[in-house]
Amino acid sequence: MEIRHFRYFLCVAQHGHFTRAAEQLGIAPPTLSRQIQDMERELGVRLFERNQREVNLTAAGQALLLEAEQAVRQFDAAQLGAQRAGRGESGLIELGYVASAAYSGILQAQVTRFSAAHPSVRLNIRETPMVDLPAQVRDGQLDVAYVRSPMELPDELDAIALHQEGFVLALPASSRINELKSIPASRLAEETFILPEQISGTLEVAALGGFEPRVGPQPGSLVAVITLVSLGQGVAIVPESVVARIRLPQVNYRPVEQCQASSWLSLIHRRFEKAPAVVRYIDSARQL
Repeated sequence: MEIRHFRYFLCVAQHGHFTRAAEQLGIAPPTLSRQIQDMERELGVRLFERNQREVNLTAAGQALLLEAEQAVRQFDAAQLGAQRAGRGESGLIELGYVASAAYSGILQAQVTRFSAAHPSVRLNIRETPMVDLPAQVRDGQLDVAYVRSPMELPDELDAIALHQEGFVLALPASSRINELKSIPASRLAEETFILPEQISGTLEVAALGGFEPRVGPQPGSLVAVITLVSLGQGVAIVPESVVARIRLPQVNYRPVEQCQASSWLSLIHRRFEKAPAVVRYIDSARQL
């Protein structure tokens, strides 16, 4: 028996009449009758009691009814699930991000937009040290990840450039240079630099000031960086979006004069991604 036999059986049981059932199914009544007879022959039982006006389920037919309904529902659900997954309308996406993706609002905007359009796709979202993100995407532990560029990527990965922003100086409130509204890069030559995960801003400011930076700890997240600044452990060059998002006691933010350096958030992904749901997320990110 095939799934069509169950559909024929259920239609006849619903209508109690071969002709009306055949009309709904779009087949000839003799064809429908033969299909039901084939079922009865294979099962070795009669499913219907027939007379000229109507047909009624036998005890065997009653027993088959619930199972046939369940079989058809499961088949339809499996078929629909496969079709939706193939179209990228369902599935699971493993997504990693650095904290500045959340501070900028890009992470929230893109996840919210995608989830509204594809509510059946689950997103497993987690903050991850930026140094680990490219390898995790390349190796399949993550499907996509938000990083702060510029950064070198494995050949297997590609990046979509998103929000670009400049850098500012975070310094302790006790610093002697707080009285300046903007700070020449050369005034930072004697400072200890707390390093965020993206160090390009620090290197650019040091080059602008003509000195080798005195490097302090690299604690990881931007909150940890700003915490060390608040404790007087040094200064830090951080993305501009931090100013509005991380306000800690004993920390001030100042622009660095003539600093044109910038960084940008990127969504990294495997270059030849095949998973339909992930492809849809990548396409959605390009449109924002």
